Amino acid sequence: MLKNSQQLSNSYNEHGYFVIRNYFDEAQIASLREVVLKFHELWKADNEEFYQEEAFNSSLITGSEYLLSNDRKILFNFISSPKIMDVVDAVIPENPAFMNTQLFFNPVNPQQKDFWHRDCQYDYDIEDQMKVILETQVLHLRVPLFDELGMEIIPGTHKRWDNEEEYNVRQEVNGKVSSDSISGGKPIALAAGDLLVFSADMIHRGLYGLDRLALDILIFDSSADYVDYVDDDCLPTQSMLNNIADPRLFMNTLHLKSMQCS
Repeated sequence: MLKNSQQLSNSYNEHGYFVIRNYFDEAQIASLREVVLKFHELWKADNEEFYQEEAFNSSLITGSEYLLSNDRKILFNFISSPKIMDVVDAVIPENPAFMNTQLFFNPVNPQQKDFWHRDCQYDYDIEDQMKVILETQVLHLRVPLFDELGMEIIPGTHKRWDNEEEYNVRQEVNGKVSSDSISGGKPIALAAGDLLVFSADMIHRGLYGLDRLALDILIFDSSADYVDYVDDDCLPTQSMLNNIADPRLFMNTLHLKSMQCS
């Protein structure tokens, strides 16, 4: 267990994020980077037009479309490793479940600007967004594979609605656009080996630049209704599960899926 797990929990509850510096050693990052780069190169080739024109992230990294079984096992074992699970348990102590993985990179177009958002704004109208940020919990665990400019976040917005400035920028109203600066923004530069944990529904933006390539692991509270977001192909097979030391994240997701079907 993390010595300061209560401290991390308190920090997350109050601010909506925390950073652990130099959390992963060079060997862990090198192994992860090798697999992720395989995925990234194949994904780029398969999505060339989208990548060239507007892409800044991809998803379903643990699926079978671009990676063979051995590489997927490396990812699953990293996601369920003690270092990841200790952090997850500190924030979601009861039945955390695996949702997805995403990969964040720089857009090809240098004119493309980073933008403020809450993840929930892409699935809910304003009224429901107000409810979601108070009722559900989705974690991003960001693992930068190279040194990068990182993220800019608005601390505390995982538990409160936007103020006027934040709303205008995020919603692009009253003459504002989503790439405008916000006075409460806190930039967090990240280095390979760091871990940033933040609420998906707080106001945040990724910062483009440097060699940005970050793997995000998305985890949700089983009491939230998010199992529909999980792609079956991104879960480990039964034989893979048998070789994962702590498969709880995946088992909880599979349980939710079975409940849905029954």
